[in-house]
Amino acid sequence: RQQKWKSSVSTRAKMPPCDFVPEKYESYPYERMQKIREQNISPSLRMYYKKPLLLHQGHMQWLFDYEGQRYLDLFAGIVTVSVGHCHPKVTIATQKQLARLWHTTNIYMHPSIQEYAEKLTSLLPDPLKVVYLTNSGSEANDLAMFMARLYTRNFDIISFRGAYHGGSPYTLGLTSIGLYKHGLANGFGCSTTMLPDVFRGPWGGSHCRDSPVQTVRKCSCSEGECHANDQYIEQFKDTLNTSVPKTIAGFIAEPIQGVNGAVQYPRSFLKEAYQLVRERGGICISDEVQTGFGRTGSHFWGFQTHDVVPDIVTLAKGIGNGFPMAAVVTTKEIASSLAQNLHFNTFGGSPLACVVGAAVLDAIEEDGLQKNSEDVGTYMLLELAKLRDKFEIVGDVRGKGLMIGVEMVTDKDSRHPLPAEEINRIWEDCKDMGVLIGRGGLYSQTFRIKPPMCITKKDVDFAVEVLHSALERHMERAA
Repeated sequence: RQQKWKSSVSTRAKMPPCDFVPEKYESYPYERMQKIREQNISPSLRMYYKKPLLLHQGHMQWLFDYEGQRYLDLFAGIVTVSVGHCHPKVTIATQKQLARLWHTTNIYMHPSIQEYAEKLTSLLPDPLKVVYLTNSGSEANDLAMFMARLYTRNFDIISFRGAYHGGSPYTLGLTSIGLYKHGLANGFGCSTTMLPDVFRGPWGGSHCRDSPVQTVRKCSCSEGECHANDQYIEQFKDTLNTSVPKTIAGFIAEPIQGVNGAVQYPRSFLKEAYQLVRERGGICISDEVQTGFGRTGSHFWGFQTHDVVPDIVTLAKGIGNGFPMAAVVTTKEIASSLAQNLHFNTFGGSPLACVVGAAVLDAIEEDGLQKNSEDVGTYMLLELAKLRDKFEIVGDVRGKGLMIGVEMVTDKDSRHPLPAEEINRIWEDCKDMGVLIGRGGLYSQTFRIKPPMCITKKDVDFAVEVLHSALERHMERAA
């Protein structure tokens, strides 16, 4: 069906065809929905866009609103819809299980928890073979912190500034983005260290990161050396020598930062940091909530792109394609530290969740989604880099696979964040032309592009053309 946009924004881009026809919307009118939202839903749950979307149905990479308007979803419910909205394979498996058994809790065996545990751990390297299933990423990171402290008998945990590891009272100590910090004591025993951000940080050059697109910064490093990496490692050592005791519980990092806008570190940073942490008796936790399940393209897990094997891996979001589930995967030794007393999760590893998780793993393999993430993601990064070269306000394009950030600046020299009201207009224009993108970064200055992993190059052409139109429109306004 042809789109008729109720918007003054025009674009040369043609939305790729989609033969899926959404059902007719039959719930409350928009105004009533808005009123209920204001009266009965916590105001802390903020919404995107001046006129928030009222979405009604999803199909693979597409979303439909209550009026039948179609959108290309480049944010995937915050990097959660991994294989596509209402993926038929996952939907059918879920429906079958819904009619069979929802819940027993883990005091009994049911087939799907063992089947899923075997399937999931077979995808991880030795010795990461023991899984504890939970319901959310915050819960998984909470448990990982707890295990690190129990196992090492140490307390202090280090995370990066700009990290997001959850919003629970415990994980807020690791989350290091001011917007999420409430004025309450949190983070006892948590220390942050300088983020090795090669675009915005004090050091960075033109070969630092594992991405098809490098920064606009120049460097004189010869083959095999990285001045920026050496400087950031010195900062990490400084944290170890000043902010924490001689022995620590651990260090947690995302392979690529998510909420902070797809920030990447110098290639060998994590490998060197892991070694320093282990010398202090600490264990290394890889938060794969956004980078896992093939999203980075070249590897199934983000940590593999850094040539490291963590001691604990936390998984959520894409693990269930939108179903609330998460996991902590670790070694036998670390897992056994939790078994000395009782630790219980009512819904973790439910029959339903495990069937969903297994169907998602099958869909990733059968649909070739890791390869698609690499091919389509690399194509998109290179296309977006052309926009960076054309527009002064597009400061950085970065990422790997379908984990992409586009950082907006006033100008490339200063790297100052583009003011919020200017970014908002570009973002709103993209939505009005049918493309939904996320936002991130300390100043909400980075567009986050992390779509369902089933998107195509035609979708990318459309999305890049839309962003191009929105940027041109912004330049006209500025002029």
